[in-house]
Amino acid sequence: MATSKLLLHVSMTLVMMGYWVITSASVQYPAINCRKHSAVITEYGGVGDGKTSNTNAFRSAIKNLSRYATDGGAQLIVPPGKWLTGPFNLTSYFTLFLHKDALLLASPTEAEWPLLPPLPSYGSGRDAPGARFTSFIFGTNLTDVVITGNNGTIDGQGKTWWDKFHKHKLKSTRPYLIEFLYSNHIQISNLTLINSPSWHVHPTYSSYVFIQGLTIISPIDSPNTDGINPDSCSNTRIQDCYIVSGDDCIAVKSGWDQYGIKFGMPTKQLVIRRITCISLDSAAIALGSEMSGGIEDVRAEDITAINTESAIRIKTSPGRGAYVRDIFVRGMKLDTMKYVFWMTGAYGSHPDQGYDPNALPNVTGINYKDIVAENVTLSGKLEGIEKAPFSDICISNVRIGLAKKAKKVQWDCKNVTGSSSNVSPKPCDLLSGKNAECYFPEDKLDVDNVKMKSCFV
Repeated sequence: MATSKLLLHVSMTLVMMGYWVITSASVQYPAINCRKHSAVITEYGGVGDGKTSNTNAFRSAIKNLSRYATDGGAQLIVPPGKWLTGPFNLTSYFTLFLHKDALLLASPTEAEWPLLPPLPSYGSGRDAPGARFTSFIFGTNLTDVVITGNNGTIDGQGKTWWDKFHKHKLKSTRPYLIEFLYSNHIQISNLTLINSPSWHVHPTYSSYVFIQGLTIISPIDSPNTDGINPDSCSNTRIQDCYIVSGDDCIAVKSGWDQYGIKFGMPTKQLVIRRITCISLDSAAIALGSEMSGGIEDVRAEDITAINTESAIRIKTSPGRGAYVRDIFVRGMKLDTMKYVFWMTGAYGSHPDQGYDPNALPNVTGINYKDIVAENVTLSGKLEGIEKAPFSDICISNVRIGLAKKAKKVQWDCKNVTGSSSNVSPKPCDLLSGKNAECYFPEDKLDVDNVKMKSCFV
């Protein structure tokens, strides 16, 4: 094989695996779709000195490039530099590409951030009642959008927002770093995201969402800086991400109490694989607590958590209604954990006093297998709801090594039923049902059948 053909073959193979490739002439990267037209932010007056505001440059560029939506789409390239900007909205059939030496800086000036009404499935802001600030990179009712790069960085400069939160000076809910509403075929990949004012990535009411190759880092004491929060989404794939967070690394959600019940849009068909998490005070993967539209068919595998409070945590409460069901987890490596298994039906936290305390969630069909953990304080804390016990919990092939100051009683269970096999330390009697091995589906979800294309900058 000629050298040029060999290089092309290797490059194509790497791109199909989800990696970007640099050749002498271009950067090759994987995307759900490539674009016919390209532009650089400097063509619209962008200045990458870290001081000049580029808000108008980004907004003008995206507006101008939107005209190519019906002619093969367009990509906007952010070259090396420090690009300070306020929030901006994306458009359909569009790619935002960040060079590896590009740093996108979110403006810390609150006046630059427009206000939006609360999400209909939440009914209220999470930090304060009423309005919420728009997200830094935002889109609604979009199709075919890619935010990617060869590991360029987006910095939310969240400290100003965190300080206001801690001092109770916020009148509206803090912005997220990247958010899409009512959209489909969305890709967020091969970037470093740091210091979001609140959640880093928040796809909402959307489908066919592809999140891959993200490095997400915020201080471990920063408030509510979740990594990735799929919210009322279907067919979502999250893989190959490294997350250090002040809150949950991944939090699966679907609305809050009576508002989420009325909106009625579950998160389902969710794949999570090859994730590494560090979160001293929260979970590697949380289900809830806002789950009032339902959560079902979640498949998580090859998860690593280090110095993290818990592995998979289910959080719910009377008033949430709906369900968490058909959850499948296999292949976890855990080191220095407070809990391995943690479920609570008394999380509390309501948007207002209008919730129905008799709207009880149904938590059932929870499967965990093939887990190794070291330096653990408490193996399991499983607390269901008296009038709605958590049922059909299965745990198999689990070995837990205990910390020097581990709890004497390793399992704390109430209002739960299920089965276990080959688990050490021995689980509580409420999980004494026998089951040779817990189930994990082997069929592919539709989102895993989508193949990336090889694109160029």
